[in-house]
Amino acid sequence: MPAVTVENPLTLPRVAAPADAVARPVLTVTTAPSGFEGEGFPVRRAFAGINYRHLDPFIMMDQMGEVEYAAGEPKGTPWHPHRGFETVTYIIDGSFIHQDSHGGGGAIENGDTQWMTAGSGLLHIETPPEALVMSGGLFHGLQLWVNLPKADKMMAPRYQDIRGGQVQLLASSDGGALLRVIAGGLDGHEGPGITHTPITMIHATVRPGAEVTLPWREDFNGLAYVLAGRGSVGEQRRPVRTGQTAVFGAGSSLTVRADETQDGNTPDLEVVLLGGRPIREPMAHYGPFVMNTQEELQQAFEDFRAGRLGSVPSVHGM
Repeated sequence: MPAVTVENPLTLPRVAAPADAVARPVLTVTTAPSGFEGEGFPVRRAFAGINYRHLDPFIMMDQMGEVEYAAGEPKGTPWHPHRGFETVTYIIDGSFIHQDSHGGGGAIENGDTQWMTAGSGLLHIETPPEALVMSGGLFHGLQLWVNLPKADKMMAPRYQDIRGGQVQLLASSDGGALLRVIAGGLDGHEGPGITHTPITMIHATVRPGAEVTLPWREDFNGLAYVLAGRGSVGEQRRPVRTGQTAVFGAGSSLTVRADETQDGNTPDLEVVLLGGRPIREPMAHYGPFVMNTQEELQQAFEDFRAGRLGSVPSVHGM
């Protein structure tokens, strides 16, 4: 972990919070419960137990794996619908194939991201490639759900294929942290993901003993999820470890540190940093649909049952 990296981070543009930045306090640290998704792949529910007012505009995030599959074990999801939000699937190790009823899709692997705007609605499926099913292997990734404001919920679906090589690579001021900007901006540097709801998504690798303090938009919330390793967050040095999410309060910078000693299977602290401008609209969420009212939610189910969200392509024998 991960595939997208550089040998010497000091060759990259460097970012640091200004001296007068207001440090964001850490409000909560929660531990993600484990479960299963789709046809049975293991996940950690990163946002479980966190009040939605701290998450808005993010809805949920699952860490998929990290798991070493034996031959025949890799699993995906069956065809299923979505409406009213965006799904972001980031593959750190391994590979996944996406197809949707609106014509989007493709294979992503080792640092790639697929950004699907469900909008007015579609059907989609995510499966491991045949080669991975046959041979087994490492699989590790994230799926993030980002809400859409009422004005955009019924927009036409859209698919973005973001290759790992397109990600904006940055470094902390001393080179102790490598920052992959997948979407949004950081200190004037923009990631490749095109978002309807203004957000920033960063995957940071922090070397043992290193600390990074980043400028953070004051109109955004701030979240840090630990993919692997141990460290601390905020000026209070609140301890965090694999599978935990830290929620930051108001301010213009956030700080992450890696412990001097990491676990044997994790050389560095791996953290996903998220920020977004809260939508602050009513949310009606059930299963694969995220709307504003119960009536809109019921309409989404009716449209799905009536086949108005699309049909499964015949290539899959349906």
